[in-house]
Amino acid sequence: MLKKTALAAALLSGLVAQAGHAQTATDPNSTLSPVIVTATRTAISANDALSSVTVITREDIDRLQPTSVADLLTGLPGVSISQTGGIGESTSLYLRGTNPTHVVVLIDGVRIGSVSLGLAALEQIPVDAIERIELVRGPRSSLYGSDAIGGVLQIFLRHGQPNGGVSPSVSVSGGSHGYVNGQAGVSGGDSHLWYNASLGGTYTGGIPACRMGAAELGVACDVDDPRNDAYRNWNGFANFGYRWDDGTELSFDWMRSKSNVEYAGSPYGGNDAIEEQYVAGAHLSFTPLDIWKVTLTAGQSRDDDATYYEGTYFGEYYPRMPTGYFDSRRNQASWQNDITLASNQLLTVGVDYQQEHIYSDTAFQETTRGDTGTFAQYQGTFGQNEVQLSVRHDNNDQFGDHNTGAAAWGYHFDQGPVLSVSYGTAFHAPTFDDLYFPAFGGVPTANPDLKPETSRSAEIGLNQQLSNWNWGVNAYQTRITDLIAFNTEFIPMNISRAVIRGIEGQFGFNVDDWRVQSYLTLMQPKNTESPYNGNLLPRRAKETGRVDVDRSFGKFGVGATFFASGKRYDDTANQYRMGGYATTDLRVSYNFAPSWQVEAKLANVFDHNYETAYYYNQLGRTWYLTLRYSPSIH
Repeated sequence: MLKKTALAAALLSGLVAQAGHAQTATDPNSTLSPVIVTATRTAISANDALSSVTVITREDIDRLQPTSVADLLTGLPGVSISQTGGIGESTSLYLRGTNPTHVVVLIDGVRIGSVSLGLAALEQIPVDAIERIELVRGPRSSLYGSDAIGGVLQIFLRHGQPNGGVSPSVSVSGGSHGYVNGQAGVSGGDSHLWYNASLGGTYTGGIPACRMGAAELGVACDVDDPRNDAYRNWNGFANFGYRWDDGTELSFDWMRSKSNVEYAGSPYGGNDAIEEQYVAGAHLSFTPLDIWKVTLTAGQSRDDDATYYEGTYFGEYYPRMPTGYFDSRRNQASWQNDITLASNQLLTVGVDYQQEHIYSDTAFQETTRGDTGTFAQYQGTFGQNEVQLSVRHDNNDQFGDHNTGAAAWGYHFDQGPVLSVSYGTAFHAPTFDDLYFPAFGGVPTANPDLKPETSRSAEIGLNQQLSNWNWGVNAYQTRITDLIAFNTEFIPMNISRAVIRGIEGQFGFNVDDWRVQSYLTLMQPKNTESPYNGNLLPRRAKETGRVDVDRSFGKFGVGATFFASGKRYDDTANQYRMGGYATTDLRVSYNFAPSWQVEAKLANVFDHNYETAYYYNQLGRTWYLTLRYSPSIH
């Protein structure tokens, strides 16, 4: 069994600042499991996480050939994805049956997302910028504060490698619906320094976001617009880091993604948006004493959205005109201390500060609020037993004080799996829209007296994650109270409740030239509030499954992904049903010269029609072809 303190001493500094460097073991006889940082905010092996975790590496991304973050997440345990159209359209992540606002999304430790809606724009994050993704399921508010009811999704940007020399890279893609993508960058490093910088862009002519008949039915986008909705994106990301001989480490990360997104809309909400995602962070770690590690971080994230309308609406033509803007800012800072109490015992204490701002042409009643969170976590290993305890106190300018906690116990069988049992509480703070959106026509549309939504979760699991094979099963129950819903006067109130029960399974292996990974989710995300008691929560499927199969033949690689989803509903009353569906993706790659590779993918091979949001179209059969140059290709 890997010991937690040894891992922390050897890896914590580098992983906190550049966790994207972490890789699974390559020795076929190795029993090392992947190293992660998101589950406990410290460097531990996945076997020691005592929670349900999925790690997606850059190798996985290159192999799967995704065009979006949604492609990577679809079908993972506990994951339901809803998308209002094709590439670049709004994407929502439902984790373990909770709301999209119940997931903390981080980029290199910096929280992202709109403070108005409470959602992270996953569709605007370029997959070419991603080195690694860690998805931790289950309550994590005792470490991350508000929103971590369903879990935490952390994305790590691509980094240069120490002692990697200078490595240029470039890729060019083309595909269906006029799809074009390009990315070019340079990275490198020496024994102390690493760096990376890249620029890229994407264009697609798109598909009609909404299918015809929506206006007559009065659902979804509520307009009939047959035009194709195009998407354009320009992005850049960079990072720099330096490590001194004494272990002190300083690093900087930056990403900007700006998009022009067309969608089905009206003169009231627009049909064309300029969206910008920006994140910047700095990390400093050092060791004042042999037993004491200090990590200081600071960062800012921005989510800017300006909407416009041009077109004919109910027979009247409107020239291009602005319809509104909502700009979000999050300023963040953290001070974390990891203290080794004894062999295999680690105490983590720290303070997080976050200040949220909104700038808009809509006159919000309040435009800023702050939150200070203090937390403590104990991790101890006693023989084959492992214990994790964490508590957190948040003080928020709007709702005051809130406490959360979590406890987990694990038993490591000899040369075998880990049995884990855990319990945790979490909460979600109301968004600026919930609290401060101005009255419309004199009728209130917000409620400044709203309380945080709260949850209690229990889980039991049996898991084993090694370098060349993994398997696991987790069962859980989450009760959410004070859910925010609209009353009969369309004012948001804490009047709803839900109970979510589920079982997740996964199994995968790497044998010779074969790689197989499979996932299965069985879930009951149910409303427990009258008059909808027993109804499924919207846009969440009860059953999903996915199988990835890949085989290499020397310089050739072939693979397939099979995904299936059960039915789901688009509304609380369960009147608008979206049927179950299945898709098949095929892919091939050929390393035709040193550092050069050509890739091809055929997605939704059988051209199935399906919806993840009612009356919103999804891509049918599509193809993509990519030419890539990178010294990392062998």
